[in-house]
Amino acid sequence: MKPRLLRFSFFIWVIVPVAIYLAYLAFGLPHMIWSYEYRQVEPASTANPFAGRYYTRCTFIGPYGSISRSASNGKCALVSFFKKEAG
Repeated sequence: MKPRLLRFSFFIWVIVPVAIYLAYLAFGLPHMIWSYEYRQVEPASTANPFAGRYYTRCTFIGPYGSISRSASNGKCALVSFFKKEAG
């Protein structure tokens, strides 16, 4: 007979914090878009004024402060994950 305090069901809650910590190690912390720079490549239309924009630089804010990066394929993500830079 197993001791009562060593059941697996008592330790299942540990899975969530461990998963969050592993995700933090793998991806970093989330940062939201704050501002961006773009080039207007097509005239803006009334239906979609953002259609003709090609984004060149994205600035994100989050736990590690303000981080500016070049846009990826002319687009800026709403949320990006960053790791703390050494130094």
